Formats: sequence, structure tokens, C-alpha cells
Amino acid sequence: MRLETQRLLLRPWQEMDAADLYEYARDERVGPIAGWPPHTSVEQSRDIIRTVFNHPEVYAVELKETQHAVGCIGILIGTNSNFEISEQEGEIAYWIGVPYWGKGLIPEAVRAVMRHAFETLKLKALWCGYFANNTQSQVAQSKCGFRHHHIEEKKYNQFMQDYRTEHISRITYEEWLELP
Repeated sequence: MRLETQRLLLRPWQEMDAADLYEYARDERVGPIAGWPPHTSVEQSRDIIRTVFNHPEVYAVELKETQHAVGCIGILIGTNSNFEISEQEGEIAYWIGVPYWGKGLIPEAVRAVMRHAFETLKLKALWCGYFANNTQSQVAQSKCGFRHHHIEEKKYNQFMQDYRTEHISRITYEEWLELP
């Protein structure tokens, strides 16, 4: 599946994206606030593409202008989610490289994924989370119509092996239909 926006192509990851992935995923400002450790090599990034990103609803965020992957977005449906949700619901997870922060690219990608989730996959609700102090993610979710739902305190993060506070937001299909 490929999704297109004005500036982005959301498409499956390919092994040839490993160098692009490593370029942005090695930055210590990216992974830890999203809940995963920085990548340490192109080979590790290639392995992540083969395993973690090798799912139907996980997309490389490619800039049309450069044809390079600069981030990732995906829908984790039902039991694949980090939250306890039904099989008719999904969690949207995303990140983007530091040079692209503040340019509106993630909200653009999230809106495209939301449309796909509600119109094609027929999901009933979408969830998003952000860890405390990740204000960029909070702003992106708010711009896309997500509403605060609850907070989970002292949630264990297996990738960083720490405990975190996570803010959980949600948007239902009906709420999405009402967005301008």
C-alpha cells in the first residue's frame, strides 16, 4: 500500500532505505523520546527494516522532493498495539528526523494514515501516545484532532528498559468525520 500527500509518499520500507533510516534513527534526540534506543549501525537499521518495519501498515515517510525516507509512521491494529484496544481500533505511531521537525510533515502523514484507517480499513477509533515532555508529538496529535483520553503512570518501556508516563489520546471515526 502507498499513500500520497502533497509533500510525502508513505510506502513500505525497503532494505535500500537502511542508510536513510540510520541517518535519522542514530540521532539521540529521536529514538529515546519515541521510546527506542538510537540505532548504532546501518546494519542494525537494515535489520529493523526486515523485522520491526516489515508489516503491512508500517510506512517509510519519504519526501517526494528528495525521494529519501526521513521518518516512519504506522498503524498497530488491535493486539499489535501497545495499548489494550479492540481489533476494530488502531494505534498510530510515528517519528521523523530532526531536520524535519516543525515543518508540519508528521501531521500531514498522520492525516493521510487516519483517512486510510477510517475509510479503507474501517477502523472505529485511533489512538496515539506520547511520553511526558514530548511536546512535539502532543502538538502533532492535537493538530490532527486527537483528544486527550488518559494518562498511564510508570509504564514499563521494554526497548529503553525504563518506566515512563505516557499520555494517551484518541479520535473516533465519528469525531474524525466532524473535523474541518
